[in-house]
Amino acid sequence: MKEASFYKNLNGKVQCSLCPHNCIISEGKFGSCKVRKNENGKLYSVNYKKVCSSHFDPIEKKPLYHFSPGKTIFSIGSIGCNLHCNFCQNWEISQSGIDEHPYLKSNSPEDIVNQAKNRSDNLGIAFTYNEPTVWYEYMMDIAKLAKQENLKTVMVTNGFINPEPLEELLPYMDAFSVDLKAFTEQFYKQQTSSKLAPVLETIQLLKKHNKHFEITNLVITDTNDNEKDFSEMVNWIVSETGKDTVLHISRYHPMYKMTKEATSTEKLMSLYAIAKEKLNYVYLGNVRSGEGQDTFCKNCDNKVISRSSYYTETVGLDSLGNCDNCKQPIITY
Repeated sequence: MKEASFYKNLNGKVQCSLCPHNCIISEGKFGSCKVRKNENGKLYSVNYKKVCSSHFDPIEKKPLYHFSPGKTIFSIGSIGCNLHCNFCQNWEISQSGIDEHPYLKSNSPEDIVNQAKNRSDNLGIAFTYNEPTVWYEYMMDIAKLAKQENLKTVMVTNGFINPEPLEELLPYMDAFSVDLKAFTEQFYKQQTSSKLAPVLETIQLLKKHNKHFEITNLVITDTNDNEKDFSEMVNWIVSETGKDTVLHISRYHPMYKMTKEATSTEKLMSLYAIAKEKLNYVYLGNVRSGEGQDTFCKNCDNKVISRSSYYTETVGLDSLGNCDNCKQPIITY
């Protein structure tokens, strides 16, 4: 355990201010995330140094398509989440506490960085699998060490974090993959037990600080696939973060408490067409399709990256990440 950041004592109770839930936690109890605990009037991160999974993954799996394409990244995850999505694909680790997982590995921040360094073709470290916000202190300590070793850092997040902790994290994080799960408060309340507005604020803050980020929208049958709502989401992205914002439209499959049938290819293609009218870089995920995989230069339509599943080949980029035909900037390294 480690004493948590971002909380205050309330005469024995504590109030966590890490995420917008702002949980008030009684003695011996946990916050909504199930991994931040009040012990004797202090808030502790009980999942500090606790790792449930670690793998070397393609960076495209995060998904990040415009950040060091074709590279490998060391991905780690822990336990807990501050959202309670009915469709969560990693619910076994996100919707539980450490006591339910007796076989968690104990790795210090130094251990994680050393593992990342041991593979010569590794880009850096990705904080993923469960929501990294709820192991903020562990992530921060690892990220600080990683930067000293010139390793890249990536946060795969639901974006439900308060501005102050996010701003403290920004100097140590190179890229973000942000889930924008829908564009209505009703969906966020009913399906995730959270709110939309703070996620939008996170995306705006990343843009303000010129951080590399890409947005993923998981499309769930008859739940968040309304074309009007989707179009409003695309309009908001264009207005707030620009036409070059990368959007991944991802296919849902039945998972956890959600039993709706898998998203149809027809629905995905319809939403893809809506997004492509206004955004320069739109991709399809979790579906085999001839469209929505490759990257084309927005300026001259030159194919710059070819993809098949997680196999990636750069075919039209120079060493700086620009189109080799017209020198339009496309990729962040």
